[in-house]
Amino acid sequence: MYDKKIIIPLLVVVVLALTYPIFNMFGQSSAAPELDLNTPEIQALDEKKCIEDTEFMRSNHMQLLNEWRIESVRNGLDTYVATDGKEYEMSLQNTCLSCHSDKEKFCDSCHTYSDVNPNCWTCHIGGEL
Repeated sequence: MYDKKIIIPLLVVVVLALTYPIFNMFGQSSAAPELDLNTPEIQALDEKKCIEDTEFMRSNHMQLLNEWRIESVRNGLDTYVATDGKEYEMSLQNTCLSCHSDKEKFCDSCHTYSDVNPNCWTCHIGGEL
């Protein structure tokens, strides 16, 4: 009734075909993008330092921007006090993008690599806000 000679090899082929994409990804990784920090605005700074340290900004920049949006838009606050005590305007456009002026090379390269689509750019793009 059952033909093992056909069913078992067919099952093996089906399992291999279905799991091939998973096994094909092992051992492969794409290189992380190198960020371009060589903007004229950054070069003009005496102290080439972001509002917080690099590791904090890499890990938490979206949380920080969300907090800034809430504090600025809903609570009317516009000053951020960094951990070093310096004060900055809570503004993606005026604070962040004034140094990271090349959105394509800075923001988009990491967001594309990470496959994320932040909604920042629906309002803040090209100096419109």
